[in-house]
Amino acid sequence: MKLSNMVGDRFKERPSDCVIDSHAFSVRGGYIKYVSNGIYSLYPPMKRVTAKIENIIREEMDAAGSQEVLFPVVLPGSLWEESGRFESVGEELLRFKDRNNSSMVLGMTHEEAAVHMVREWGNTYAKYPFSIYQIQTKFRDEARPRAGLIRVREFTMKDAYSFHTSQEDLEKYYAVMANSYFRIFERAGIPEVVSVKSDSGMIGGSVSHEYMLLVDAGEDSIVFCDECGYSANMEAADTTVDNSGCTPIGELTKVNTPDCKTIEEVCNFLHSKVEESCKAVIYQTNQTDEYIVVFLRGDYEVNETKLTNLLGDKVHAATITEECGLCAGFCGPYKQEAKCRIIYDKSLEGLENMVCGANEVDYHYTGLNIKRDIGDVEYVDVAKIRTGDICPVCGKKSIRISRGIEVGNIFQLGTKYTKSMGMTYTDVDGSVKTPIMGCYGIGVGRLAASVMEAKHDDYGPIWPISIAPWQVHLCCMRSDKAECKEAADKIYNDLLKAGVEVIYDDRNVQAGVMFADADLLGVPVRVTIGPKNIANGQIEISTRDKSVKELVNVDDANAEIKKLIDKLFDEINSKVRDRI
Repeated sequence: MKLSNMVGDRFKERPSDCVIDSHAFSVRGGYIKYVSNGIYSLYPPMKRVTAKIENIIREEMDAAGSQEVLFPVVLPGSLWEESGRFESVGEELLRFKDRNNSSMVLGMTHEEAAVHMVREWGNTYAKYPFSIYQIQTKFRDEARPRAGLIRVREFTMKDAYSFHTSQEDLEKYYAVMANSYFRIFERAGIPEVVSVKSDSGMIGGSVSHEYMLLVDAGEDSIVFCDECGYSANMEAADTTVDNSGCTPIGELTKVNTPDCKTIEEVCNFLHSKVEESCKAVIYQTNQTDEYIVVFLRGDYEVNETKLTNLLGDKVHAATITEECGLCAGFCGPYKQEAKCRIIYDKSLEGLENMVCGANEVDYHYTGLNIKRDIGDVEYVDVAKIRTGDICPVCGKKSIRISRGIEVGNIFQLGTKYTKSMGMTYTDVDGSVKTPIMGCYGIGVGRLAASVMEAKHDDYGPIWPISIAPWQVHLCCMRSDKAECKEAADKIYNDLLKAGVEVIYDDRNVQAGVMFADADLLGVPVRVTIGPKNIANGQIEISTRDKSVKELVNVDDANAEIKKLIDKLFDEINSKVRDRI
């Protein structure tokens, strides 16, 4: 490919609406073109990157025994009605009517389509286990697309679905897929990806893991314990609180707290500890608008994913009216008479002497003891874990929280879809049973953008050679000088014949422009041909990460370039684990 012919421009200035580096470089480097909110076209460099990622994924899925198929993008709503998700999934699912007034959806995930494909075929135990996968366009009507290809509405995704006759067999294949995922990310040049326990969300299932690339620009919070290796997404992390050593039981007393609405204001006014307070967070459920009051320790926040899972319904911040009976800013559990559902978080368990709202404007209680003043209550975990908290596995106060981008996920679905959609098989003893499923997803464009976010400097991406748009960037510094152009043309043609992927900058432009474009394209090996060096029979070979920079004789150029390419591939492959 000659750069003078390549579709797409590169830009010097950072776009003002790009909040993270990968988004900025994707726009500046001519990788993506904005079409609509969360929808992009891909220019040749990004298309080449994603194609290489897809090839890696295919190789690993095939090696794991999964068979490639293709499901439709547009699906009948009746399939989603079978699974129960047509109504239960929110506005992220794009529903519409076709010309025959039939309900249709744009597939945001394809569990229903997978079951539909194999439910008649998989009618006997002899067909199991098996796995199918696709690489296909999907559409999720994301409320807040952001960060270029990191969070979009239309995207390309690899999703695989496995079918089993036992939980043990599912777990065995789950481990194979987990290993395959690590291999995919290692081959893509990001061996630092970690696997964490996650919330299954709308996909469902009892066990799920996310693969997280730890970067400061990540949109997810990841919980780690450096003592025992525990890891989890913030949404799924268990919160353990130690309330030993708290103030002994005291008298319940109602006190005036004028203009003190937040728990911090109240505790400052009363000279008490926030850690020995009970605050209220009030929600309403999305489906019924039922009021939900969560009581938790004053220094903790509600984990809304945990709360949603507990309730079986999403929630929103409550609108407090006179009729609801709740006293905003002064809500407490003692003598709470409002029509609402009350939830007590585990962070309150063991506290014997607390400050809480008195359900009356400008009044709070001191000395609340839940067991004495309210009775036996059920404590549940709906709080967000914090840095320095207790690890739920080893019990040490060693929790730390990092930021990360989710680059893949795997789920043990159980029979959520096969049962609801009537998929059965005849077992060896003649009994009719329901198969068990797993599913496994990777967003291709998101993975490409995530690698760019993790591997860049101030001037552009530093692509791993395994997924780089080209292996070599050939820069002819003076294409108007015959000796430079002849040498560059020869090296270009020789490399192409040898099967090397080359982007050849044959333009007659200033050196600053040429090098700036080369940095934005991020090709791992750069070959520079200039008048001074070529007069001495030499060219310069360097790497995008600046770890290599050397002069070699023109006659040795191709051999040295190929040697450097092989070295870069060896460095990638040395970090790839064996298959299981």
